[in-house]
Amino acid sequence: MADLDLTNPFAQPSTLPYELPDYAVVRAEHYRPALLAGIAEQHAQVEAIATDPAPPSVANTLEALERSGQLLDRAARAFYNQLSADATPVLEALEEEVAPLLSALSDAIHLDSRLFARVDTLHRQAGCGELVLDEQDAWLLTRVHTDFVLAGVHLDDADKDRLRALNAQITTLDATFGRTLLAATNAAAVTITDVEQLRGLSDAEIAAAAQAAADHGEPGTWRLELALPTDQPVLAALADRSVRERVYRASVTRGNGGEHDTRAILLQMVRARAERAHLLGFEHHAASVVADETARSSQAVADMLTRLTGPAVANAAKEAAELEQALVADHPDAHLEPWDWAYYAQCVRARKYALDESAVRPYLELDRVLRDGVLYAANRLYGLTFTERPDLPGYADGVRVFEVADADGTGRGLFVADYFTRDGKRGGAWMDTLVDQSHLLGQRTVVVNNANVPRPAPGEPALLSWDFVITMFHEFGHALHALLSDVRYPSRSGTSVPRDFVEYPSQVNEMWAWDRQVIASFARHHATGEPIPAAWVDTMLEARADGEGFATTEYLAAAWLDQAWHRLAPQDVPADADQVEAFEAQALAQVGAALATVPPRYRTTYFSHVFGGGYSAGYYAYVWSEVLDADTVEWFTENGGLTAANGERFAAGVLSLGGSVDPMVAYERFRGRPPRIEPLLARRRLDQG
Repeated sequence: MADLDLTNPFAQPSTLPYELPDYAVVRAEHYRPALLAGIAEQHAQVEAIATDPAPPSVANTLEALERSGQLLDRAARAFYNQLSADATPVLEALEEEVAPLLSALSDAIHLDSRLFARVDTLHRQAGCGELVLDEQDAWLLTRVHTDFVLAGVHLDDADKDRLRALNAQITTLDATFGRTLLAATNAAAVTITDVEQLRGLSDAEIAAAAQAAADHGEPGTWRLELALPTDQPVLAALADRSVRERVYRASVTRGNGGEHDTRAILLQMVRARAERAHLLGFEHHAASVVADETARSSQAVADMLTRLTGPAVANAAKEAAELEQALVADHPDAHLEPWDWAYYAQCVRARKYALDESAVRPYLELDRVLRDGVLYAANRLYGLTFTERPDLPGYADGVRVFEVADADGTGRGLFVADYFTRDGKRGGAWMDTLVDQSHLLGQRTVVVNNANVPRPAPGEPALLSWDFVITMFHEFGHALHALLSDVRYPSRSGTSVPRDFVEYPSQVNEMWAWDRQVIASFARHHATGEPIPAAWVDTMLEARADGEGFATTEYLAAAWLDQAWHRLAPQDVPADADQVEAFEAQALAQVGAALATVPPRYRTTYFSHVFGGGYSAGYYAYVWSEVLDADTVEWFTENGGLTAANGERFAAGVLSLGGSVDPMVAYERFRGRPPRIEPLLARRRLDQG
């Protein structure tokens, strides 16, 4: 086993509160030796478990596995968090080196017949009543046993060797896709040389674009940086149609040829995933993924998506007709194009409801939304308090750390907020944990929320779109799932639940962005402190469901693309990168989701969720989870909304349990019945005609 120099900050648990990694002393050169030593240590620890002469028990097998790999866990969590939020060429090169080693470690554990024999013995003993377990131990045993089986432990030696090679290849390709897409997104930023072309953007947005250009060595110009999805936030405000088209085309062509082409990478990945699924006895990769989710079958996923697609596309077509009328008033000979949608949707909403989103932005200053909105709601529901700790180091400029305590002052963990964009940060918004709560290891949560808000010019406020306010509440829902975790085992902590359940708590938390009491707390003018006019709030709530045809269709199109790629047999994967666009078009046409004015939320070449983010064949999870979410929002509404009693019940029945019990059992206990789809259909206006 490789020894790690004791001066390495990962050699021992951090002495900072809640074991926050000490980024004040962590350097890039510390990661490699810590990761390699951690891999070697866990290999040795697992070997000791597999060769233990004592009969298997919960303590010497399940708990021993849970205790293994703590050095690797410390180093890997800190490393991958920094890699995603503040990547450098050094960190990217290290990822390329360690990714296959981590894949090999996982295989060494889950393909070890000796280790599985111990787990299988416990599984059989529990099945026949010889071993009596409490609910958390029983569910851990079920999950560990399932993980071994689905990983291929029953394969013969030759097939295991091929499986190891495929796992290493997929892991490497996943990392390569992420790096290539980050470079493609940075390179696709649109440079504007005439400020008049930015008509429609606020002064703060224009100043931020000027600052971004200056930071990239282009003073005197304006740089419009791209968000991860197809639809770019600036498209709703830019009055210049030609600039909207430039931004849109820059977005949808990322990774499609040129220096940062992702197509060959993703095709190799699809092919390798398909071969692995066949090796494991599944029809395709999508089937292998859903076998371990709450949906259970690819047919169930297809049935759900099919039920939603027709009504969603019909609604989007009606919306398109209304928007084209508005477009023709400005451009008599024009036809609605994808780059027109957001702009004219905003124009129509402004005319219909007499409220322009640009008028709302001054009331949505980031820090106030965070403190008086996101954290305020968490305090009212769960009694949590948040104290900023500027003495605790972040991993990059602009990272903020908050200590989280229960109502009685007992420390619960740390919340790390990193909202501003930087060149080394991958696109989108997400949650990570640096430390997982568990009673076994005596650890509490350190959770991170990341996003990509353009950094304002010095002295200017960071003003948000309403969509980003929703994103903040969403990602903090994941954070709450981690912070309120109260489980025995680290592998079952917080968001360690099936992919098609993990989005459920975060989607529920979005409801508080629409709560009048919460809005009154955070929506105040950044300069005057005046509250947002009550009539505007009425209008926003009235207009909330507008545009659901577009929103549902763009999401479903992406979900169908994910399914289409991952239902292929290896021999059916396109051989030529130039076939990617044709495959996309055919896949969407086959399911009735091809609407020219509503492109998928993510096209294949920049679909980070499924080719670089762990959601392969699982992007359907957002709408699957939304069934539970809409049903739960109905429960909150029926029971009085934002109250401590409701928060206590939701925390006890769902959030605190993490993945320590069957999530659907937990849901039905909380709700008192199985979920109903009707609230979702009503929310998305899919129950009409």
